[in-house]
Amino acid sequence: MKILIGGAAGYGEVPGLKAVADRHEITFAPDDTALKAHLGTTEVFVSWSFRGSGLEQNWALAKNLKWVHWCGAGVKPALFDDLVASDVVLTNARGIFDQAMAEYVLGVLLAFGLGLPQMLQEQRAHRWTYRQSELVAGTRAVVFGVGGIGQRIGELLKAAGISVKGVGRRPRATSTVFGHVLGREHRLSAIAEADWIIAVMPETSDTDRYFGVEEFAAMRPSARFINVGRGNSVDEAALLAAIEQKRIAGAALDVFQNEPLPKDSQLWSTPGVIVSPHVSGDFKGFEAAICAQFLENLERYSAGKRLLNIVDKHAGYVIPE
Repeated sequence: MKILIGGAAGYGEVPGLKAVADRHEITFAPDDTALKAHLGTTEVFVSWSFRGSGLEQNWALAKNLKWVHWCGAGVKPALFDDLVASDVVLTNARGIFDQAMAEYVLGVLLAFGLGLPQMLQEQRAHRWTYRQSELVAGTRAVVFGVGGIGQRIGELLKAAGISVKGVGRRPRATSTVFGHVLGREHRLSAIAEADWIIAVMPETSDTDRYFGVEEFAAMRPSARFINVGRGNSVDEAALLAAIEQKRIAGAALDVFQNEPLPKDSQLWSTPGVIVSPHVSGDFKGFEAAICAQFLENLERYSAGKRLLNIVDKHAGYVIPE
């Protein structure tokens, strides 16, 4: 079986892949020239660089392609019309980033409660300023996006003494940490009760500018907004206005409408905003974890078994069975 690894130059970049080199024909496409040379005879394509692959531009060459594995949780770049309309199966790295992203969210909650950003500013200025912290135990969070990542976030927050609610596309009973998932129609009432509003939604047409003027107006003046999902879900101008006018207390943002975040963006310097460069899911060793997950699926594929993490190409994410 021929497997093409897009966005990598060799085994050294994909830890663990060499273990199956004697059973499969593995080639690498670090650039468009290599992609063009190998795509026509490839059965399995692995997009190692999950922010882009060149697959869409060269789709006409993919005559023998049966399976695309996307090495990220978000698959928006893979959902171009030709792939969606094809019989090619698309899988992703669902589950790999859950713990890291949940720890990031808990970390920024604790940082806000401790006043850590202000503390660090005062340290640099050599100012000794007494302050009292805010306990996060006993506060309330609402998580928008109730898949695996959202569930793990809810579990860690609940363990820290924070009550959690979840908002999805539609209301439904669930056996997860959320108990009962609220639908979009209940978002404003859920927001109004929360101290922490956490977005972990995929990038779809339904989530575009999900958080806008109305949503930020519904938040409490003491509330903080956290986005570890996708930048498309936030009207950044509305968010900035809410913070600058002190209608909300702050935000922690790991994703943005434009990435890298432009150097002239106000978000860099707005008091109360924590900016991180789309790293909430990346942890030391995550590359090996991604490869191990792919190899597990490769065993299933070779044995004719149903693959794990099959993406609903019309919905834009994995729908659990």
